[in-house]
Amino acid sequence: MSPRRREGVPRPTADSRLAAALRDAIVTGALAPGTPLREEELAGSHEVSRHTVRAALATLHAERLVQIIPYAGARVATFDDAAVAGLQELRAALESEAVRLITERHGATWPADVEAPVLEAIERLGVAEAADDWMEIIRAHADVHRRIVAGSGSPRIIEAHASLESEVLLLLAHVRPHYPRGALAAEHRVYLAALPRDGSACVHAHLRHSTELIRAARAASTSR
Repeated sequence: MSPRRREGVPRPTADSRLAAALRDAIVTGALAPGTPLREEELAGSHEVSRHTVRAALATLHAERLVQIIPYAGARVATFDDAAVAGLQELRAALESEAVRLITERHGATWPADVEAPVLEAIERLGVAEAADDWMEIIRAHADVHRRIVAGSGSPRIIEAHASLESEVLLLLAHVRPHYPRGALAAEHRVYLAALPRDGSACVHAHLRHSTELIRAARAASTSR
């Protein structure tokens, strides 16, 4: 017997189920950047209508996982250096404001209900690094930053930050910056400790360093 659906929870629509399946394939690398996404092929392989495919692709386009090009159709998104920089700048702006709100509310000593969830995510990141599981590493890494932003208590900032997560996962799934095993968890413990003291400057320095590593990894991969 299938598990009962909770009352009041809407059943996923066909287009949301297709969007979820394509999203997972994109961020895990099963669909590489630049891969064409043809409506007729997707409709046939997923046994849905082309209208459903168009709705799913529109959802992923809004998340910047899919590029829709007039007269050329849809394809999995690709990144150039300008796109990487823009994404990181927006992340920095949102995270900086979240940190400012936390520190404004709590001062230089963040309370346990703000700090503990971030530390828990960092521990998960360390476990993923020990297993050398890159997809789990990038998901745990996203969770660290998500929980920092959640500490702001600002629904709009949390929502805006969450809207970037799929795009960040796509980028990092295909570009693996060089971090010695265990370095990411250690770096984020230092980052968390410095945030109440250094605020926005700390956020910008952290993400600037990340951007430099991503660019270096991209350059190395294209020169092979």
